[in-house]
Amino acid sequence: MKIGLISDSHDHVEHLQKALALFQERGVERIVHAGDIVSPAALLSLQGLPVHGVYGNNDGERNGLAKISACIGGELADEVLEMEIPAGRVAVYHGTVVAVLNALVRSQTYDLVITGHTHRVTDRWEGKTRVLNPGSAHGFNQGATVMVYDTITAQAEVVSL
Repeated sequence: MKIGLISDSHDHVEHLQKALALFQERGVERIVHAGDIVSPAALLSLQGLPVHGVYGNNDGERNGLAKISACIGGELADEVLEMEIPAGRVAVYHGTVVAVLNALVRSQTYDLVITGHTHRVTDRWEGKTRVLNPGSAHGFNQGATVMVYDTITAQAEVVSL
């Protein structure tokens, strides 16, 4: 199974559309968004694949985001989304509070922790837990990125938008 990882899109509709096209082209089955989508209208740009994820510190219109996510076959959690994928147990957390992120990773409860917030790409291991941050899909003039994660090969490919 391939999963599209995205975070910190901050209403950049053009990059969201590029990400969706890229994910569909590469056979992604679902998108995991690690927060800071911002507006419900922006989330509609990902219609075509189910979007699962969490709210970020800039996601104010949570009711609207929840409705759109449900309509496109996904779900958004307030703080931490736990899910099972073929690669194991996953926690998705935006990353706003570093102590919470560190606790999730250090608990060694999860095989994979997906995070965002820093706008920096991360692929690291702590014990049995892999931590992935796809960077910022917005880019903020520093290069917009997403990841394609293959649960079979455990490859996490960073892709520039």
